[in-house]
Amino acid sequence: MSNPPEGSTITVRRPFDDQFHAEIPRVTADQARAAISRARRIQPRWAELPVARRAAIIARAASLILRDCDRVLDVIQDESGKSRISAFEEVMDSARGLRVFANAAPNVLRSRRHPGAIPVLTKTVEHHRPVGVVSIITPWNYPFTLPTTDAAQALLAGNAVVLKPDSQTPSAALLLAEIFTEAGLPPDLFTVLPGAGSELGPVMVAETDYLMFTGSTATGRQLAKACAERLIGFSGELGGKNPLLVLPDADLDAAAIGTARAAFANTGQLCISIERAYVHRSVYADFVDRLVAATTSMKIGVGHSWEFDIGSLSSAAQLATVEAHVNDAVDKGATVLAGGRHRPDLGPYCYEPTILTGVTSDMEVYAEETFGPVLSLYRVDSVDDAVAAANESRYGLNASIWSRRLGPDVAARLRTGTVNINDGYAPAFGSHAAPMGGMKESGLGRRHGSAGLLKYTESQTVADQRLLPIAPPPGVSNETFAKVLKLGIAVMNRVLP
Repeated sequence: MSNPPEGSTITVRRPFDDQFHAEIPRVTADQARAAISRARRIQPRWAELPVARRAAIIARAASLILRDCDRVLDVIQDESGKSRISAFEEVMDSARGLRVFANAAPNVLRSRRHPGAIPVLTKTVEHHRPVGVVSIITPWNYPFTLPTTDAAQALLAGNAVVLKPDSQTPSAALLLAEIFTEAGLPPDLFTVLPGAGSELGPVMVAETDYLMFTGSTATGRQLAKACAERLIGFSGELGGKNPLLVLPDADLDAAAIGTARAAFANTGQLCISIERAYVHRSVYADFVDRLVAATTSMKIGVGHSWEFDIGSLSSAAQLATVEAHVNDAVDKGATVLAGGRHRPDLGPYCYEPTILTGVTSDMEVYAEETFGPVLSLYRVDSVDDAVAAANESRYGLNASIWSRRLGPDVAARLRTGTVNINDGYAPAFGSHAAPMGGMKESGLGRRHGSAGLLKYTESQTVADQRLLPIAPPPGVSNETFAKVLKLGIAVMNRVLP
């Protein structure tokens, strides 16, 4: 890639202390077009490789991520401000996800024989062809695992990938490129494009064949419209206001610890974290006491130490949003049971994990995504009320149920793409063989599983007609042909699936 204009760089600052971290060359629109052209030239040769060869490279990348664990953790933390245990979630998810995808790809992508139009005479085979060049746009909150796992599935399907990371966290994506290169990925097949979304986004939509986006619903909607104009594929994991239900038969000790973790891990900056909790009145008081204790025991701090449960928010803008939501709620009558304070003594963007009660529909925190360490508690009279309240949202990304016996039945009634029973978010997200994504305004399409792999392909059906065409042969009248074929279809309907 040619050098960007002099002085055209992205300055990355550490959320831990707001100090300079890195200066990254900014990619221009013309440079992005050139990178896409190179990717398009190399992609057919990659697609010609057997799937097992492609899978071996992705599996090797998984091993390298584990080998370089400490380095990956440092880069993630320095750019995002998260705690080390939250950063470790990214390493764990990436390393395991890549291996699961690599193991599954040869079977998922293999050509399959289907019953033909006419038994014996028609041989019908379904193939999965790569779409070509895939664009991926990823956010700052999970700067390593989201690009890693999304790119891996696109590459396994035989595509080239161009990735635009968020400008707050480009170094994690550049480290991923190093790992892919060491694993054996050919040059120009995976290219990182640090730069402004307003400049690069239109180029990626205009020049590539599929767009995978993770971010806000508002931006996702705009990108989906742009992709629709070109009739190219789009998949998006978008916003969430995720509910948690504590039912009468829940293990309250486990539920309290699990709820605190589900709401405040990654400092609440997780699309699938919990922001609303609906607790049955029969256990409400006991649960709240346990939850407050679990929350106030969490240790906040910045740096590479493993001792901290909660790290920093990512930026001044994110801190401002959290403070605005909490202050608005308190001004309108909400009660703070825990937290509710900015902690500049710990780090410039640190904020205490916060529990609110008395939240009403006129408060911003009621329905809008906070994307920070803020949990609203609601008392409900019945399981039906809890389900109705959980579903009363324009979002439908993730949900959590705490119950010894009722979980599967209640899960079936929730309008969310993933549901975790007796945990917050990790089991569903970490089940890489199964699809993950949102309903309603939380997104389109799925990542992970066979759905996350096949979305980067086009299905092609090849039917080989042998001996006789499906048409009147010479010397046979149309009427006779129709009578014979009608009889044949009646026989097939009786004896064939």
